[in-house]
Amino acid sequence: MVSGEVARKALRAVKDPELGLNIIDIGLVYDVTVSEEGQAHVTMTLTSPGCPAGAEIMEDVRQTLAELEGVTGVEVELVWEPYWTPERMDPRVRAFLGH
Repeated sequence: MVSGEVARKALRAVKDPELGLNIIDIGLVYDVTVSEEGQAHVTMTLTSPGCPAGAEIMEDVRQTLAELEGVTGVEVELVWEPYWTPERMDPRVRAFLGH
């Protein structure tokens, strides 16, 4: 069985194409769970509602998790609450970007 933590680590491979940074470190992923049946559920946001890379990022999330052994399905839930701000970034990434 795949744990939520393993799934979260796998999502480090998914990058925001505009920033070139992974979606975990920039704080776009709020929650990742995997049921006993292997159904993965990701609650995430984007840097803005008009993010041109949104569909691409969400598809990358689906594909990355679907490739994990034991994952039988992937649901990506896009939310706008809480709204993303740079404060959600990993502090090291925020410092790297000068925030």
